Amino acid sequence: MRPRRLRLRSLAALLAVVCSVGSAGCSIRKLAINSLAGALAESGSVYASDPDPELVRDALPFALKTFESLLESAPENRGLLLATCSGFTQYSYAFVEAQAGRLEFSDYPESRRLGERALELYLRARDYCLRGLELDHPGIGERLVSEPGDAVLELAAKEIDLVYWTAASWGSAVAAGLHRLEVVADLPAVQALFDRALAIDESYSDGDLHQALISLAALPAAMGGSREAADRHYARAVELSGGRAAGPHVTYAASVLVPAQERAAFQRTLTAALAVDPDAAPPLRLANHVAQSRARFLLDHADDLFLEPLEPLEPLEEAEP
Repeated sequence: MRPRRLRLRSLAALLAVVCSVGSAGCSIRKLAINSLAGALAESGSVYASDPDPELVRDALPFALKTFESLLESAPENRGLLLATCSGFTQYSYAFVEAQAGRLEFSDYPESRRLGERALELYLRARDYCLRGLELDHPGIGERLVSEPGDAVLELAAKEIDLVYWTAASWGSAVAAGLHRLEVVADLPAVQALFDRALAIDESYSDGDLHQALISLAALPAAMGGSREAADRHYARAVELSGGRAAGPHVTYAASVLVPAQERAAFQRTLTAALAVDPDAAPPLRLANHVAQSRARFLLDHADDLFLEPLEPLEPLEEAEP
């Protein structure tokens, strides 16, 4: 077992002891819970570098419920709020919404059910991020809805992680909830948060910000979507990741090329995703495995996604001697 996992097991044992302390040790208990919460909040790299998506899928629900339990005792722990927000967002994207997509062609009712579950998980994640922002900006959740352009100006560079994950969770909710007007109505807040994140650090997390913006730009033009913007964010995401991330290729293929019915480009883009070495960047290992699994599924179901078959390449003419 890895030393990090041993450390987490020891921390879990500490939690059991801490929870047994009575009211006389309230301050000690609070200190211990905050220490434990901080350590657990920093454990994301253990999951991110794991090569086994199924193992992480099975482990994450327990971890997320542990985070929520700790927040009952440490409701203002900024790191734990961020970890809970990002954890629910990533779990929903990688395992719930992804499974909904896989079942779309074989079990549509279950696909719809999982799609609704993904939406609720994104909203749950968003609420944790908003709680984190509220610590320094009381009432900002309401201001983001009523006056998003002004509200985001309060957010400083040191808050970039919370700004990004609030935008990512909220934006994912909008994309998954296009059938619900009350969710779509929050799109201006999402756009303002992403604009603020771009202004703070457009290269955030080696291109993650631009990858998220591919999906936002792929929305219908009536909702502010733009093919030109989607192409630009895709190119920038690939550039900033140094070609080590499969995610931008898969997001672009699914969000942009399928609606545009550009099958040849779709195949080329997903082939590029599968060419990424998942082990080249350990922090991206899990994300790359998840993205490449989705790429294989999309390629296997290309006939279901495109109206026209892929035209075979013209054979090369042999040069005359």
